[in-house]
Amino acid sequence: MPEEEIPEGNAFGKRVRELRLQRRRSGRREFSLRQFAVRAGISPTFLCKIETGGLAPPIAPKIVRIAELLECNEDELLALAGKVSPEVTRIICERPRIYTDILRAARLMSEEQIRTVRQVVRHMVGKGGAGDRKGG
Repeated sequence: MPEEEIPEGNAFGKRVRELRLQRRRSGRREFSLRQFAVRAGISPTFLCKIETGGLAPPIAPKIVRIAELLECNEDELLALAGKVSPEVTRIICERPRIYTDILRAARLMSEEQIRTVRQVVRHMVGKGGAGDRKGG
């Protein structure tokens, strides 16, 4: 299958392939399938099968590494893989009742309301980008 084709399959694999090929097309050799896989710490065969939907996404730390290499939002890739950042899991475990209540309530909010809440929280903790991730 030519590298330019984005196959049907899982959302995670399709997104990784799309982002990798965008960078490859801009002349960055380190984004060839083989070189990218080695830098991500996985085999080229495994990466190919992930991208084409033949295998499930890798473990969370590998996904975080892939996001770093692709310079994209790690939480987006983790969500597409059906996973949650180990950091987010630790945060929720610190105060499970409070954080899960907040998350459940946020599910009912509009995008605008969520952005407002995020802005208020950032202001309250005194940081413009508290907890910010690339692309988030």
